[in-house]
Amino acid sequence: MRPLVAGNWKMNGLAGDLGELAVLRDALAEQAPSCDVLICPPATLIARAAWTVKGAFALGGQDCHAQGQGAFTGDISAEMLKDAGASYVIVGHSERRHTHGESDSDVAAKARAAWRAGLKAIICIGETEAQRDAGDAHAICQGQLDTSVPDGATPANTVLAYEPVWAIGTGRTPTGAEIAAMHAHIRACLLRRLGPSAKEGAKEMLILYGGSVKPDNAREILNLPEVGGALVGGASLKAADFLSVVRVIAKRF
Repeated sequence: MRPLVAGNWKMNGLAGDLGELAVLRDALAEQAPSCDVLICPPATLIARAAWTVKGAFALGGQDCHAQGQGAFTGDISAEMLKDAGASYVIVGHSERRHTHGESDSDVAAKARAAWRAGLKAIICIGETEAQRDAGDAHAICQGQLDTSVPDGATPANTVLAYEPVWAIGTGRTPTGAEIAAMHAHIRACLLRRLGPSAKEGAKEMLILYGGSVKPDNAREILNLPEVGGALVGGASLKAADFLSVVRVIAKRF
């Protein structure tokens, strides 16, 4: 599988910010990356972003409802994201888990919805600072993986993203050794979760790292074992910063 560098704009971005996507589009046209590139803008911008990027890189949603349609005011279905031009959707981000109370079973239902609509699900897992300090980080991530990743997950329909909650948007990151240890643990958990019949798929499924990834630490992080790419937050809002991360991973792979 090709590595993936994904940008999550979160609740940022207006029509005027689509110019950053045009800059990114033109830069990738000049020097094609050796990794897959994805931007997940607000849902309000996905359709217009599709016109801007013209297939130069992928677009994704930041969340979806488990149902395809219905009386769910304010929600967006996976099918709507697909129709707008998305090919991925993030599910289970810690900001959804903690501020919207989403459970592992909710996340699994959204992942299945993504597959139903023909989207690839990026399933996020990660521990809080208190959980890490208590020595529970590995157990928390294993529990989230076991119940957030549905049966039938494959490298073709699913990407995992490890995002330690305490590192998201804080400027803090785990040490390289901590990231490598967690990614190795997630890979082992994935092999157990998917079972012997899906062993090869479990070996190939991408595991992204997310949590204050920026140009000045991307090289160290993206060269760690089992890190198959990055889920980038604030540094994805500016094309120049995001391109710096893309170019780092392109050199590795």
